[in-house]
Amino acid sequence: MTDTLETRLAELGYTLPEPSTPAANYVPYVLNGTTLWISGQISRSPDGLITGKLGDALDVEAGADAARTCVLQILAQAKDACDGDLGRINRVVKLTGFVNSTPDFTDQPKVINGASDLLVELLGDRGRHARSAVSAASLPMGVAVEIEAVLSIE
Repeated sequence: MTDTLETRLAELGYTLPEPSTPAANYVPYVLNGTTLWISGQISRSPDGLITGKLGDALDVEAGADAARTCVLQILAQAKDACDGDLGRINRVVKLTGFVNSTPDFTDQPKVINGASDLLVELLGDRGRHARSAVSAASLPMGVAVEIEAVLSIE
């Protein structure tokens, strides 16, 4: 099953980054029984942090791209938590997406759709999830998007 997800990632032109380490006093994930809680993963490409404010410097598509990078970070953490076996993911249960946006920006759901759509593209029905998409006046290090996830794991 891992090969299937990793093959699908490659087919879509994605590679998983190395799992990031926490910037403060918390852990990147907690595996409790069959539930994996993944701490907020920030928008980061191989070139560095994706920063900016939606409704100002960034448009919805740029925000959706940033959200997709958060998914790659989430999957990297999941792979680490599952001892390298992404096939253990039974379901994406919930995403909470935070969008660094101006007060008048109201398309947070469209931004987080970048993450949701990618998860469904990668995992099919196992990628369908409950979700919240909220505005934030700012995010750590000025990043555009941060997403936390809850997964069901074998």
